[in-house]
Amino acid sequence: MSADDPNDDTDPLDEAADVRDRLEQEADRAVEQFDEGIVDMLAWVLDTETRARIYASLRQHPGSTSEEVADATGLYPSTVREVLAALHEEGKVTREKRESDGAGNNPYEYSAIAPSELVNTIVGDVQAELNTVFNLDAHLDDMAPEDDADEPVTITVDDADDDE
Repeated sequence: MSADDPNDDTDPLDEAADVRDRLEQEADRAVEQFDEGIVDMLAWVLDTETRARIYASLRQHPGSTSEEVADATGLYPSTVREVLAALHEEGKVTREKRESDGAGNNPYEYSAIAPSELVNTIVGDVQAELNTVFNLDAHLDDMAPEDDADEPVTITVDDADDDE
């Protein structure tokens, strides 16, 4: 039916609301797929999906306690505590005691390092593994390269702020 048809009983406001609802659903689906893609990439960088989810949660909510991270991720609190301890030891998250006026236990607040710093923490490992593969014959013959200049792979990561 056309807009000029007097028998057309559809309300333009209802149609607009339906379109808006469909757009919101599609946007939510796109964000969810994007988030899953980020988690997949982080899982590769951080070794597991659990570690990736905790890192992503801390990037969204810096200064969170282990209990808050557990609530945000749906992971078991004991798992979160264990992973946070490992990530802190590896230098991938920072922690500070939460300030409290009252007596009692002041829990740690955790924050994730910036993604550019995270990449820098793994670049050396990736570079060393690649060089081991490229120099496999020398390593198998117990002949170490004379110096790092002979290494065929060098990875350099520029900070995004350096471009300004």
